Amino acid sequence: MGMNTCDVVIPCRDEAAALPVVLAEVPPGWRVIVVDNGSTDETADVARSLGAHVVTEARPGYGAAVHAGMLAAEAEHVAVIDGDASMRLTDLVPMLDLVRSGAATMAVGRRRPVTRGVWPWHARAGTLLLATWIRRRSAFPIHDLAPMRVCRRDDLLALGVEDRRFGYPLELMLRAARSGWTVREIDIAYERRAAGTKSKVSGSVRGTARVVRDFAMVLR
Repeated sequence: MGMNTCDVVIPCRDEAAALPVVLAEVPPGWRVIVVDNGSTDETADVARSLGAHVVTEARPGYGAAVHAGMLAAEAEHVAVIDGDASMRLTDLVPMLDLVRSGAATMAVGRRRPVTRGVWPWHARAGTLLLATWIRRRSAFPIHDLAPMRVCRRDDLLALGVEDRRFGYPLELMLRAARSGWTVREIDIAYERRAAGTKSKVSGSVRGTARVVRDFAMVLR
């Protein structure tokens, strides 16, 4: 195992324009693992130039990218954050502290928009619906889909999450609940994504609908 404080996995597809912002504030002692999930831009090259370890995952899907990053991680604790510059790596530090102190098996972020228009209505509505599903089925006190999270790598891999698409966060929560995990949610700043990048999820009503469909598949 490596001596890193924490490995942070960043699933990316066409995030070359955002990565310089995302990686401008890497906490001391943390290692960044960028998972290139079918990018057609310079995501991998930019990530390497900024000091990140790059993993290529050809199979499309959020869950596939996250899982590939977890397999590449070496630190005892792992974090996950989106690569669009809407969230800050430094906000993961207090989340890691919660897990390391034993106060939670997993710490997750609850997005709080810093300006109007950051979070489209359809994405906010979809998040509300899906978070409510998770809360009712897991009893975890969460209000978001854990776009940022920290836990022990071994704990996560032991859950055996199988979904490789956007249903991954839901399956993660349901399996964590069955395994007796404790989850703590803390507020994080949610900013406008980097110029020149487009959300695969909240960028369109269709994208939001696809996520809801993937969640429904997990709940079958």
